[in-house]
Amino acid sequence: MFSMLGVFLLALNLPSSTKAFSNYGSSATHMSITRDVIMQKVAEVCREELDGLEFNPRDSSPEELVQACLGPKAKGEVSSVLFHKALREIYYPNGLVDRDFANSAPHHFNSEAFSEGRSLITQGMVAIKANIREENFKAARETLGRILHTLQDFYSHSNWVELGYTEPYINLIHPSLPLENLADVNTATCNDCSSGTCPNPVLPNILKEKKLTSGYMGIHSSAKPNGKCSHGGPTDMTSSVIPRGGISKDERRSDNSNLHDAAVKAATAASSQLLEDIRLAVGDSDFLRMMGIARASVLCFVIDTTGSMSDDIDEARSVVYKIIDSKKGTQDEPSEYILVPFNDPSFGPMIRTTDPEKMKAEISKLTATGGGDIPEMCLSGLQLALTGAPSSSQIYVFTDATAKDIALKDTIVALIRSTKSTVSFFMTGTSSRRRRSLRAASFEDYKDLALASGGQAIQVSKAQLPQATDIILDTSTSALVTVLQRARTAGTEETFPFTLDESLQNVTIYITGTSVTFTLTNPAGLNQNQGVVSGELGTIQTVGNLWRIHLNPDKQAGKWMINIKSTQAFTLKVTGQSTVTFIYDFVESFSGPHPGYAPLSGRPPAGRPATMMLSVIGRSGPSSVTVKEVGLVLVSGPESTTNSTIEDMGSGEILVTVDAVPEGEFVIILKGTDKVSNSDFQRQSTTQMSVSNVLIQAVVDSSVEPGKDFTLPFSVTTQGAGGVYTINAKNDRNFPMTFPNSLTLATGQYTNDTLTVQPPADTESGTDITLTIDAKSSSGADSNYVVLRMSVVTKITDFSPPQCENIIVAAHNCPDNVYMCGPFRWELSANITDENGTGIESISLRQGNGNFSHTVLPDPVVQVVYSASCCSQTVEIVAVDKVGNVGRCYHSIARSGSPPALHLSLLLWLCLLVSVFSGKP
Repeated sequence: MFSMLGVFLLALNLPSSTKAFSNYGSSATHMSITRDVIMQKVAEVCREELDGLEFNPRDSSPEELVQACLGPKAKGEVSSVLFHKALREIYYPNGLVDRDFANSAPHHFNSEAFSEGRSLITQGMVAIKANIREENFKAARETLGRILHTLQDFYSHSNWVELGYTEPYINLIHPSLPLENLADVNTATCNDCSSGTCPNPVLPNILKEKKLTSGYMGIHSSAKPNGKCSHGGPTDMTSSVIPRGGISKDERRSDNSNLHDAAVKAATAASSQLLEDIRLAVGDSDFLRMMGIARASVLCFVIDTTGSMSDDIDEARSVVYKIIDSKKGTQDEPSEYILVPFNDPSFGPMIRTTDPEKMKAEISKLTATGGGDIPEMCLSGLQLALTGAPSSSQIYVFTDATAKDIALKDTIVALIRSTKSTVSFFMTGTSSRRRRSLRAASFEDYKDLALASGGQAIQVSKAQLPQATDIILDTSTSALVTVLQRARTAGTEETFPFTLDESLQNVTIYITGTSVTFTLTNPAGLNQNQGVVSGELGTIQTVGNLWRIHLNPDKQAGKWMINIKSTQAFTLKVTGQSTVTFIYDFVESFSGPHPGYAPLSGRPPAGRPATMMLSVIGRSGPSSVTVKEVGLVLVSGPESTTNSTIEDMGSGEILVTVDAVPEGEFVIILKGTDKVSNSDFQRQSTTQMSVSNVLIQAVVDSSVEPGKDFTLPFSVTTQGAGGVYTINAKNDRNFPMTFPNSLTLATGQYTNDTLTVQPPADTESGTDITLTIDAKSSSGADSNYVVLRMSVVTKITDFSPPQCENIIVAAHNCPDNVYMCGPFRWELSANITDENGTGIESISLRQGNGNFSHTVLPDPVVQVVYSASCCSQTVEIVAVDKVGNVGRCYHSIARSGSPPALHLSLLLWLCLLVSVFSGKP
């Protein structure tokens, strides 16, 4: 649990950063190591993926790294939002290990729990690789954050660096290699240190014999075996028991500075090794997708395929074709396509692909059939989309019927808030209440969900639908930002001010509602009303209940206003394209040995200040923007913003505290200055949020095994009125579950219970489950939720990597003088086998510019042949088995001195094989 502000930067060919995340997260150096290693590894992969194209980030910011990775491949604005979000999805679970597992020795390699700690790492690596195979990247990122924390703690909490080791302990990520020379429980390991700050209290004989130990940690107990080292520090009760003191190198002090620096360096290198193993197992493309290095636009359609939807399906197909064909080769081209059909009673499956031609083929297969009783399984299809699409996706729902599965509405709201995705509905029927139940669904439900997510609820006839889908072309784009969004539930006249900055492009204003008139005014005082289709300010379209105002490209930066008059409810939204934006999470502080901030899964607590962690993203990194104001504003209330205090956490992170939280549904508004253009900007979050007196706590502490019940403890409390609260739980896989239907809560007290999930035995390894638990008061006046993600992973017994055997190298023709290498060639052949393992899944050439081939992979022994010019002197072959174990074969014909070429080549090959496959340097 490194906890000071130290930073160790690997060479990135990027300018060095000066600080990491200050006090943000549970421990700054965990975050610093993780950030820097990810940046280094992503830079390395991108440089190789560009294959000769220029890779030249101007500084060490995530914005510049993403620009360098994606910019050379396509024209247009490059958004780094997905990368920032991916980093957060790694950072948060990393820090939460200190909160959720503070007293677990294996999670921190405390108390000599080496075998158990390594199991957490290796099981996590298996889960990550399985998740990536199933394209469940969010689950992979969360697990990665946790196991990186545990791996890094080994170097801070053990005596590895005191023993003089400078390289990582590779055996920690390779369970086929033994953990050697561990001190047993009866072996004393430390001298007494009454001051608590001795430079190295480890006993001399332990150092001489190279015995591995770690400090015992007791948060609630001072018990430890006789003579054992303690972790140390004020929260460790064992550190007051002889031998006193501790060997933790979490903080850099005058007495341990060299050891701390050595631990940071080793932890950094070890983290890099772990990332490299995952990269080799899954391939560069999926590794970068896991890291969020992808174009920001994702195209996600949820389509009703019942009998009356033929015209709608045709229009959806037309839009998909138009987006694919018009945006190909630009940064606006979607990085992923998701399609979820629904009918009655069926829905799904979710189809996802990065191949635009496959998306065309899949949507072309859709036909309208079945249905007939009006309500359909719309929300079930939407649930699949919300849990399968990346966070903050734009999701478009096509239907002409109300929702039969309206009982899912609360779950959908929880998922919208959790994922921050935006959902827009295209409704081509008339709202009906023919559903025979106590809770009759209507199109108003879709309008509620659209408003909650910041989307649009567009009601048109089937003939009008082609005119309405321009909004999809507008919003399925890179670097989409929201400037303003408001809603009014009754007829009114109101003027809405908003600020447009120089960085904004393709600014579009949307108004939904009937009986609407409006006047738009720019900073110079020019006006345009709804009656002027093409004017000095922009072009206006209207269809159904939608008004679309697209501003002219020469729009003026500054303060704009729109005056709206309506006799009915209406919504207003202003969007554009810009790389100046922000991402956020509502957070809560936690105490313990390493205090920090944790993201809230549900609604923020009522009756106390709201705290948010924001990442502010500028055109040229965080230093290119100045934040002036952050507040909360009611979407459907008066135009007033709450006051807040802002604390700069470094690297573009700011901690915002709002003392007076509005009553009702609110969003975040941020105002500042773009230093690149010296113009003021404003940005707004889209997802509505509100506070609650109810709190649900639950922690997933392991993966789930197919065919075996998984029991999840959870706790519920309320600061409001006690009584009976309804408990509801849903998962997106429809796996059977058992849980209490209700709990009786007493104010201020936790009530504990359990939920059991039963994944079928044939569940594919790597499947993730998104579980939503909500608790609602008997009156329905207060509720809250928690959204959890679990991975289903088959138990693995094969941890041995593929092996290289029967190596033959013919390099005797290669001249000693490399400058004469041109006319000559060398060749290598070998057999690669997985022996008694799961079998080889892939073989690839990692290094080398020659010709490479191999026999078919299902064979138990795969023959590989490599031939190259003698000028290309290095080859590395990577073999991956079916559970992700990686074998690496490296060979070089480079030589010095007089040994014969063939003999020296074989010697080098065998020596490197011993190194790679034994895990020993």
